[in-house]
Amino acid sequence: MPAHRFSVVGLVALLAGHSASAEPVKTPAFNPDVRPILKAYCTECHGEADKPKGGLDLRLRRFVVQGGASGPAVVEGKPDESLLLSRVKSGEMPPGKKKLTAAEFDTLTRWIASGAKVEAAELETLATGFAITDDDRRWWAFQPVRRSAVPDLPGPKDRNPVDAFLQAKLLAKKLNPNAEADRRTLIRRLSFDLIGLPPSPEEAEAFVADKSPDAFEKLVERLLASPRYGERWGRHWLDVAGYADSEGGSPQDPVRTNAWRYRDYVVRAFNADKPFDRFIREQLAGDELVRTPFAERTGEELDALVATGFLRMAPDGSGAPGADQKLARNAVLTDTVKITASAFLGLTVGCAECHNHRYDPIPQSDFYRLRAAFEPGYDTTNWKPPAARQVSLYTTADKKQAAEVEAEAAKIDKERLKKQDEFIASTFEKELAKLPMEARGNARTARGTPDAKRTPAQKKLMRENPSLNVSAGSLYLYDPKAAAELKKLTAAAAVVRKKKPAEDFVRALTETPGRVPKTFLFHRGDPDQPKDAVPAGGLTVLDANLPLKVPDEPLTGGTSGRRLALANWLTDPRHPLTARVLVNRVWMHHFGRGLVGTPGDFGRLGEGPTHPELLDWLASEFVANGWSVKKLHRRIVTSAAYRQTSARDPKTDEIDPDNKLIARFPLRRLDAESVRDAILATSGKLNPKAFGPPVPVMEDDAGLIVIGQANRDGAMYKLGDESVPTGEESRRSVYIQVRRSKPLGELATFDGATAEPNCEARVSTTGAPQALMLLNGAFAVAQAEAFAGRVTTDAGSDAKGQIARAWKLAYLCDPTEKELVAAVSFLNTATAAFRARPSPVPPKTGAKVPETPTPESRALAAFCQVLLSSNRFLYVE
Repeated sequence: MPAHRFSVVGLVALLAGHSASAEPVKTPAFNPDVRPILKAYCTECHGEADKPKGGLDLRLRRFVVQGGASGPAVVEGKPDESLLLSRVKSGEMPPGKKKLTAAEFDTLTRWIASGAKVEAAELETLATGFAITDDDRRWWAFQPVRRSAVPDLPGPKDRNPVDAFLQAKLLAKKLNPNAEADRRTLIRRLSFDLIGLPPSPEEAEAFVADKSPDAFEKLVERLLASPRYGERWGRHWLDVAGYADSEGGSPQDPVRTNAWRYRDYVVRAFNADKPFDRFIREQLAGDELVRTPFAERTGEELDALVATGFLRMAPDGSGAPGADQKLARNAVLTDTVKITASAFLGLTVGCAECHNHRYDPIPQSDFYRLRAAFEPGYDTTNWKPPAARQVSLYTTADKKQAAEVEAEAAKIDKERLKKQDEFIASTFEKELAKLPMEARGNARTARGTPDAKRTPAQKKLMRENPSLNVSAGSLYLYDPKAAAELKKLTAAAAVVRKKKPAEDFVRALTETPGRVPKTFLFHRGDPDQPKDAVPAGGLTVLDANLPLKVPDEPLTGGTSGRRLALANWLTDPRHPLTARVLVNRVWMHHFGRGLVGTPGDFGRLGEGPTHPELLDWLASEFVANGWSVKKLHRRIVTSAAYRQTSARDPKTDEIDPDNKLIARFPLRRLDAESVRDAILATSGKLNPKAFGPPVPVMEDDAGLIVIGQANRDGAMYKLGDESVPTGEESRRSVYIQVRRSKPLGELATFDGATAEPNCEARVSTTGAPQALMLLNGAFAVAQAEAFAGRVTTDAGSDAKGQIARAWKLAYLCDPTEKELVAAVSFLNTATAAFRARPSPVPPKTGAKVPETPTPESRALAAFCQVLLSSNRFLYVE
């Protein structure tokens, strides 16, 4: 590493340190400041290896000072004489491209200059290898959840505890929260938050007019009871699960025919407010909670089996032609561990697949201990490709009914075959009669002889008289009436067979009873380099207080019980991570940012909690209330913090520029699904149909991904109709097919989830493609026209009436006089422009031609498109 990097950055840091507004620089301490740097860059070779390189161990302060074969690594108080710094400064260490940042180098320098001290007594002995220290165990996320007392603040004593915790932080900074937002803002905010759809103008007016003291609480209850709630919050969980309707893992990206059953399970679970601990157990081990045979299960038992689709969401390319099976199978298990860890533990456990975690106390063995919980279901030595993992739901009753139907159809087949033989024999006799009498005997013998055994003379006779070869396939040439009768019998049998119960399948994860493969730790994550066998387990850092114990003997159903043990470990009320992680996610979706800003990383590289006491209070309340997500919603959305305005204050912004203290409600753009669904709802085209197979997507002629049933050959030439059934194109976005290689254009443009392998938190960007999609996209144009049609139906042809109705549908309020005047001017100008350039008249083709839109209707559609594209429509205050 070039020496000038540190000198230049160091100079900047020095100047910044002497600025008038800078706080005094704290002297670095070894355990919280220095040790994480050494762990991230050095200790894998110098301490954790069986034989530390150069005899140098950097895991403890005294080892650092003691040094190795080259002498002391650090000289107390003398940075310029410390070998550790000189090797880092020269770029010699650490090897490879990953180098210390200027800030990290500065931390080491200041620690040595201050005397290279350690703040606590160190262990007397330390075995070679990855060490987890008391300092690691003291990390906030690994500490037990502590229910702090609600701050006792001046003011009303019936204050929501959420507000008490938040206002205590605001008071410490001498800040005040914003006032409560107006009713229209609140109903729009809450509706998008809880059901992902805008309220109707009538719903908004009713809420504004409701003067009862519990009007807001009643609104909360109505929205939580809506079936649309599960669609909204189920979609949030599908992000975390990495939900997709295609396998990924290969260029072919084949469709997952039955993945939608898991999606429907999630939606139903949220609507029913299924206790989240039960929700976790079903997703990780539903098959171990259900009796066999699975095909006979219904209701909640079937739901539990479907729930294991969570473990089938990782990309799976093992079924692709020519796939490297060892790598493909290993990737499925790796991604499954990553999804599970980020979903429930909020840790980047996947970083430990190849080596000990650089920053967090997660040894490489922890990754494989967790993997061992899944390996009985994903047995790499007895692998089942995706198609072979489907669980049939064909019950004994279904099989019996199918057999009865088949027997009925077989009777028709038998009658058909009998008649067929009679018709063929009769036809043969007619054709035989056309031959000379002396040739008929030979012809009859030749026909009755198999072709392979015919004499040359017989073959010649049959070749010269092809009509003697009459068969079921050629009967129609000789006796069309007989062939038609046989065809009717074939059709009758087919009609009967349609009565057979359809065989449904579930995309689930199951185990082969009695088979528990060993899990091996892979050297540097390479499946070709297995090392020691690893038992199933949890996080070593939690073992002292909450070990994960798996059963020694199989469960009653013959399964290993490992995943059920994992689920029970995660849902143990003493677990320090699960409830915190889940509560933080719910908070994030209400306020745009979690109390921990990195929902998938509660480790050292993640952000610490802005309000740790509140996070723990909510987590303990969540568990105490039976893991009810709806109760958690009520607690959060009824707070004053949630109901405040989003107005900004310069003084507050200066002190809290990122609004981490929540002195205002954050202004947020609608997420991808809400943008599309809100447009459909406003245009009046939204189809409320719930559940079932997804609406398919395809690539159109321009290469855009649109809704449609692809009907093309290998060269992408259209073979026929590609439309979906009427109304299906307008279903909610949660029911649109999620193809990893083909994300729907409207959703991808507005930052829809990317399952790689899952989505811990979405980004919200602003870019030109979004404006272009709203301006020129076929979806936006079609919905604007539908919106205009709805307005015309509601308000007639009066321009001011149309504007007022459109305004209320889009914004839930009437336009001001100034806005009305501007809108009328726009309509007049647009109408004149369209009148000057009339729509082209389509050529006559014999088919019904839609009416040519008038200049007035085109102008109104353009006005409606402006409303749908506006920030006021796309953002929630």
